[in-house]
Amino acid sequence: MPFASLGLTSPLARVAADQGFVHPTPIQTAAIPAILQGRDVLGLAQTGSGKTAAFVLPLLQQVLGARRSTPRRLLVLILVPTRELADQVGGVTRELADGLGAPVKIVTAFGGVSINPQMMALRGGADIVVATPGRLLDLVQHNALNLGEVAALVLDEADRLLDLGFAAELAEILALLPPQRQSLFFSATFADEVQALATALLHEPVRIEVPAEPDTRPDITQRAIEVDPPKRAQLLKHLIQTSDWGPEARVLVFAATKYATELVAHKLHRAGIHAAAFHGDLSQGGRRDVLNAFRASELQVVVATDVAARGIDIAQLPVVVNFDLPRSPDDYIHRIGRTGRAGASGLAISFVSPDTEAHFRLIEKRQGLRVPRERIAGFEPVPGEAGELDEDGLPAAPQGLDPNGGVKGKRKSKKDKLREAAARGG
Repeated sequence: MPFASLGLTSPLARVAADQGFVHPTPIQTAAIPAILQGRDVLGLAQTGSGKTAAFVLPLLQQVLGARRSTPRRLLVLILVPTRELADQVGGVTRELADGLGAPVKIVTAFGGVSINPQMMALRGGADIVVATPGRLLDLVQHNALNLGEVAALVLDEADRLLDLGFAAELAEILALLPPQRQSLFFSATFADEVQALATALLHEPVRIEVPAEPDTRPDITQRAIEVDPPKRAQLLKHLIQTSDWGPEARVLVFAATKYATELVAHKLHRAGIHAAAFHGDLSQGGRRDVLNAFRASELQVVVATDVAARGIDIAQLPVVVNFDLPRSPDDYIHRIGRTGRAGASGLAISFVSPDTEAHFRLIEKRQGLRVPRERIAGFEPVPGEAGELDEDGLPAAPQGLDPNGGVKGKRKSKKDKLREAAARGG
């Protein structure tokens, strides 16, 4: 089915083809006509399914068909959770718009860099803004941006936007938007929090779910190695130095905290392995330098917090290691999805301790599979050892989990908080 048959104009269909979108993917086939009709959309599809083009192409058509004004009115607002995803979505949007030869002004805004160039870019207005929530609110507070005429709101990676720290900012943004607008929620997973917010904010949405076909699912081998927390760093070094995917293969390691990323990267570097930490406290320039060095194989290992689980595409990344298990089973899917991309095979290794065994079983249950437990000679768990210090006499990088996957006693649930935020935003 050609793109033109979905309702896109000939120039947009041609631009899609020029950018390599030869045939619409299932999510594009279902979403593009609905968006062109002005419907709200709740779209669920796996990473790499073409979600970005599914909403960018029809929204570009709407922008081109809107009446022009001076200064430009912000018509489309795309919210994303990370700087890297903002760069990626902004880049795709700009490439598609540039191919049209039409004057569509697109501004990408995120934190970690000076706000001044972004404020300068917004002089005279913008047609489309791709932004992280915090920086968007900064721009509004500086009177650089007015959200009062937004015609379409997109939440890309909607589940991550509703993680801790985003819900309150999202509620502020929703309160600044016009009540009559088109709203589009897209994600690879839909947690209960997303469904709760969608119920509150979407009007008779078109729900699109595109399950992964067996022949299109990533070829990812999953391994689970039992190990006590203090031995994890030594085990990681052992695997990198002795496995058949080393010693030159690039490895992305996930840890629970910024402190843990720095500590693990330091230990690897001390062992002669080129490694660097990647977390939210790095400047945007520092984060970009780490990723560029990793892509160029100047770094063999990057140790990251979950900020890297979305919006980063490292070609031919053979191995992902969960040094700490993620709090959410959905985050586990996004983490291991960094490998096995574009038809390549990949390997995902998780370190499982006695304290996190129950949580890993929950992750397995959500995936509908069972990963055999392994033990590596010399790194077997020792019954009864709490292991508060690692092999260097330093505190072990914390796993930060409880067996129930982050349930916090009698405090309000995230769903309750989101419902309250949605009610305030409404």
